Amino acid sequence: MARYTGPKARINRRLGTMIYETAGAARAMDRRPQPPGMHTRGRRPSNYGAALMEKQKIKHYYGLGERQLRRYFDNVGRKSGNTGELLLLMCERRLDNVVRRVGFTKTRPQARQGIAHGHFCVNGVKVTKPGYLLRAGDLIEVRGRENLKNLYRGVIANSPPDGLDWVSFDSEALRATVLSLPGAVDISLPVDANSVVEFLSR
Repeated sequence: MARYTGPKARINRRLGTMIYETAGAARAMDRRPQPPGMHTRGRRPSNYGAALMEKQKIKHYYGLGERQLRRYFDNVGRKSGNTGELLLLMCERRLDNVVRRVGFTKTRPQARQGIAHGHFCVNGVKVTKPGYLLRAGDLIEVRGRENLKNLYRGVIANSPPDGLDWVSFDSEALRATVLSLPGAVDISLPVDANSVVEFLSR
C-alpha cells in the first residue's frame, strides 16, 4: 500500500477507534470527544458516511490501499459464507497483522517495516511482503542475525505478548506457529463489516 504518513492521532479521533497505537495517537483518544469551539453541534453521518468510516477503519487498521481492499473483497465474494466476516478473517491472516498480534512489534507499521526489510522468515524462506497470507502450519521466525534477535527480544521484554488462540508463540526462540485459521472470535477490529460489504458492492 501507499504508506500513510499523515497525523495518526487525527485518524484515531475521526474514526473514534484506536487504529494507530503510537503513544501520541493513544493520548489523543483521551481528549474531549466534541470538536473545539463554544457552541458545537454533533453531526450525524449519513448512511453513506457511516459506511465510508467503517471502510476507512479497515484500510487504516490493516494498512490496505483501496485497490488491495477491493481485491480482497472480490476474492471473498466468490466464497460461500458471510462476506464481511470472510473479508476480516483474510485481513487477520496477513503476516504483518500476525507479527504485531503475537508481540514481535508494538504497532502494525513497525511490523510492516520489519517485514519489508527482510527481518522475518516463513517456513525458512525470507518474506518481504507484509500482505503475505498465512496458512495453518506456517512457521514464522526472526532471521538468524544476532542484531535482529536482540532487537525483537528487547521489544518483547518491554511489552509482553497477549497470546492468540490460533497462533502459538515461543518468545525465547522468537518463533510463532500458525495452529489453525482464525475464526470470527479472533477478529481484533470492532467494525460493522456488513455495511462495508454494502459499500463495496455499489
